[in-house]
Amino acid sequence: MIEQLPEILLWSFLYFCRIGGMLMVFPGFSSVRVPVFVRLMLAIGTTFALTPLLLHMPGAAPPADAPLTPPRLLALVWQELLKGVALGLMARMFVLALEFLATALTQFIGLGNFPGMPAEGQEPTPALVSLITLTAVTLIFVTGLHGQAIAAVAATYTTLPIGTPGQPVQFLEGIVARLAQATFLALQATAPFLVYGVVVNLAIGLVNRMVPQIPAYFISLPLIIVGGLLLLFFMLGDMFAVFMDGFADWLLDG
Repeated sequence: MIEQLPEILLWSFLYFCRIGGMLMVFPGFSSVRVPVFVRLMLAIGTTFALTPLLLHMPGAAPPADAPLTPPRLLALVWQELLKGVALGLMARMFVLALEFLATALTQFIGLGNFPGMPAEGQEPTPALVSLITLTAVTLIFVTGLHGQAIAAVAATYTTLPIGTPGQPVQFLEGIVARLAQATFLALQATAPFLVYGVVVNLAIGLVNRMVPQIPAYFISLPLIIVGGLLLLFFMLGDMFAVFMDGFADWLLDG
């Protein structure tokens, strides 16, 4: 066992490249508000926890007749980083799509001009967008989907074994497909608010067209905000339910 320790450490480092690459961009773990040291320790701890399982898993077990020379090790490191980042980026697409549609939502209900602190990134976003994004990320951890994501990364060694070169075109196609799926899912979750915004603004435009003397914008803005908040009160739970169901379905089946 002592003689195999250097080889085990090398393969543990390869596991760390894929697992750490996924955690580097996965929602919540990759937040700028999580210290880098904490993220590093999470990646190292997760890798050491999975290493005994991966050493005996087909596709992740070290081959007996293929020593890790420095050029081969360098190539494997880049391959594993690419695979891990691609997997984490696919999951992050769902939160980015929700943030994009939430920004449109705040504009439609008249709350787009209220500044707030970003929940995931560094660019300032409206307060309601930060609330929606932070709630979605919190639900991912509360429902245990972050653990399922780590289990899914471990399962990828059977379909993407170590040493199998990842195809960049295949990864890009997968990311684009996930982006389309995530955008459609976020559009389903925020559809009532978008319909509300279109109908209300169309009605205000007709009123302003028929009675141009009335300052329709200043009169209607408080009513739009109140109606949007009431709709948000009744639909917020369903919105997150639709989003989490779609994200969980992709994570469990994809």
